[in-house]
Amino acid sequence: MYMPDFAYHAPQTLDEACTLLAELGNKAIVLAGGTDVLHKMKVGKLAPENLVSLKHLDDLRTIRHEPGRGIVMGALTSHNAIYTSKLLQERFLSLPMAAHTMASNQICNMGTVGGNIVNGVPSADLPPILIALNASIRLVSVKGERTMPLEDFFHGAAETVIAPGELLADITIPDQPTTGSTYMKFGLRRSGALAVVGVAVSVRVAGDILEDARVVLASAAPTVMRAKGAEDFLRGKKINDDLLAEAGEKAAAASRPRDSIRGSAEYRRNLVGVLTKRALRKAIDEGHV
Repeated sequence: MYMPDFAYHAPQTLDEACTLLAELGNKAIVLAGGTDVLHKMKVGKLAPENLVSLKHLDDLRTIRHEPGRGIVMGALTSHNAIYTSKLLQERFLSLPMAAHTMASNQICNMGTVGGNIVNGVPSADLPPILIALNASIRLVSVKGERTMPLEDFFHGAAETVIAPGELLADITIPDQPTTGSTYMKFGLRRSGALAVVGVAVSVRVAGDILEDARVVLASAAPTVMRAKGAEDFLRGKKINDDLLAEAGEKAAAASRPRDSIRGSAEYRRNLVGVLTKRALRKAIDEGHV
């Protein structure tokens, strides 16, 4: 299918991009990696009058550590750049490993962390592990900028709180006490599959006590979600298999999956329980190192 005609814009700076978006309003769509937008245009799901490419905004492709702040990733950082980042491998290996599960090498070379977030789909792989790591985001526009916890960004199925004219500029993972973290997902093929269910976990362990935990679910509700009941249940308790199994049950009970071609709601709910227990065990083992 042929794409509809559109005007193409390639601003040279972030300020120029924000100005363009303010001028064009709802007649424009942002192009980052293009793995989702261009596909939707080809199949007729999107027909923007204007396409605003961010390809020249190299400042949004960096991964750096800022003392007192943490790891800062530009929104245009590709999935493969996350996977190969020595900085991330040393500090938060769970994030590169999550990026490695996402898609083919070609798509991972083009797809961006910002696109994976802004799409707002509940099956996205990077938001769960980023939320588990307590990430925040920075949104910019001609009106200024605002920051928020990533978990507050998602409003509904494929809906976010991003305002007209805003761009996602970067994501920050704060410096934090020694933790273990992981992301596990179940898909319908060995690699590059959408998550039937995904579970991200981060923990802080002291001896045999689980001091803190964050449990985040993908494809288990209309949006990516934290299983706060499971987190509260785990906090401060002695680690054992029964504890982790019960936490999995609480996460499953909190989930709100739907029936789809990839799995029934009941099947997904069961997967939440199984993957939560496994992810907790893996993260705890890592946190003991």
